Amino acid sequence: MVGFVDKLLTCRDCGKEFVFTAGEQEFYASKGLQHEPRRCTDCRNSRRQTDGAGRPPRVMHEVVCDACGRLTQVPFVPTGNRPVYCSDCFQGGRR
Repeated sequence: MVGFVDKLLTCRDCGKEFVFTAGEQEFYASKGLQHEPRRCTDCRNSRRQTDGAGRPPRVMHEVVCDACGRLTQVPFVPTGNRPVYCSDCFQGGRR
C-alpha cells in the first residue's frame, strides 16, 4: 500500500500554489492517472467552463421533459420531431 502525503504544487496558468491532497492522490491512483494536476481548482473550473478549447460556455435551452413533465435544460435546440428528457429520465431509462 502506498502512503500518500499532501503536496504543494504550482499552477501552470496563474502561478498560484495549491495543495494536491493525499485523498486526491489516492483518487488519481485508483483511476490509473499517472500525472499530477497542473492547474489549481480555480483555473481547472475556468477551463472547464470554456470547454477546454477556448469556446464559449454552452447555451442551455429550457424544455419540458416528455416523460415526467418537469422543466429542464438541454444543450441543444429541440426540433420537436423527437422526445426530449430530463437527465433523471434519460439516465433512468424512463423513456
